[in-house]
Amino acid sequence: MNSARTSHVRWLLVFWLFILSAVSYLDRVNISIAGGSIAEAYHLSDVQLGQVFSAMLVGYALFQTVGGRLADRFGPRRVLAAGVAWWGIFTALTAMVPANIAGALFIFVAVRFLLGAGEAVIYPSANQFIARWIPTTERGIANGWIFAGVGAGAGLTPLLITQIMLRYGWRTSFWVCSIIGFAAGAVWLLIARDTPVEHPKISASELALIHSGLTQADAKNDPKALIPWSRVIKSKEVLAVTLSYFCYGYVAWIFFSWFYRYLAKVRGLDLKASAFYTMLPFLAMLACCLLGGTINDRLTKRLGPRIGRCGLAVFSISVAGLFIAFGSQVQSARLASVVLAGGAGALYLSQSSFWSVTADIAGASAGSVSGFMNMGNQIGAALTASLTPWIAARFGWTTSFLVAAGLCVVGALSWLVVDPSRQLRVSPAEADTMQIQSSKYMSDHSANRSRVAHASS
Repeated sequence: MNSARTSHVRWLLVFWLFILSAVSYLDRVNISIAGGSIAEAYHLSDVQLGQVFSAMLVGYALFQTVGGRLADRFGPRRVLAAGVAWWGIFTALTAMVPANIAGALFIFVAVRFLLGAGEAVIYPSANQFIARWIPTTERGIANGWIFAGVGAGAGLTPLLITQIMLRYGWRTSFWVCSIIGFAAGAVWLLIARDTPVEHPKISASELALIHSGLTQADAKNDPKALIPWSRVIKSKEVLAVTLSYFCYGYVAWIFFSWFYRYLAKVRGLDLKASAFYTMLPFLAMLACCLLGGTINDRLTKRLGPRIGRCGLAVFSISVAGLFIAFGSQVQSARLASVVLAGGAGALYLSQSSFWSVTADIAGASAGSVSGFMNMGNQIGAALTASLTPWIAARFGWTTSFLVAAGLCVVGALSWLVVDPSRQLRVSPAEADTMQIQSSKYMSDHSANRSRVAHASS
């Protein structure tokens, strides 16, 4: 441990989580840019392409709680590194689907589902890192940085993928994304540690600062004493933020899945113009994640978490609904792009609230609880990936955006029942039971190994 001067290791690791967040969205949004080329090459309709989009999100949603529990038990360092390697493999496999193969739709669906399963670990792992490494007064801006990676990755994707596609074809773009992912994951494995005390570069002063700023749930709970699922699913706070995040995911993924196609096919912009204007929502997300995280922390310090976390979420999600409803009515394609981008930015002002609250109330089980919450988000995302083109085909694209605006209202209202001070805790009796079960497992495991060794000899 370095005690000569104050270190800032936690912020280096937060920055690298920003990089991994950007890479994860590069790997999932790339297919929406290459979607037109893939649809032409494999003769897929928009509805079938929507099924491919949804497949990744279904896999992502189903493995959220699993990914969160793994991060709680084994730590964010190894779990996240393994996840990055997994999604790098399946990003590459997306490019390896042979041309003119029978059942191409099924293969794309299977590959993207497994890609989503691997990506499911990233944000629950990041939230487990937040619970262990970041004081409560810094969690808003830390989450702001992590989720600014969403805007950075998704914002760079249209230009990067378009340029690679024009020069080398859509398959090469997936190979490039895969290589970037492997490199970023290797760096994380090298520089990260599961807890501050394990890191060789952290100073005594930074370690003391971190420990003094953790919540009661973080400081007192045994890291292995995880909150029972029965208590998680009965929590009013968890259910409310999950419902809100479902609405959030539905709205956000209109931009990730369909905005590029909407500008090109419905608004009539050419390939390069569509790529440029598709960047605007994601750049707004990047800026507003950072701004929202800063506002979140400052309001929490001055007025408490009910205003800082919940009040900000109610306001920003409501404003997002207004922007999206208005943007859908605008005639000018370019002006509509700007207004809708404002809606995306307003939505992401609330991003840090979701993840800060789950870290605050769940402590050592932050990965599990945030994974459960994010499962709701991804169910909403999967729904919009398939439902949006269906609504647009029958009622028009304006209706698709108005449905999203209506869900913003539901998402904002859900936050009114959330109390961030109501922490989820493991009772002493439950902790003792878990300790006994863990000890029994280790004893049985050791006995089995001794018997195997004896038999071998």
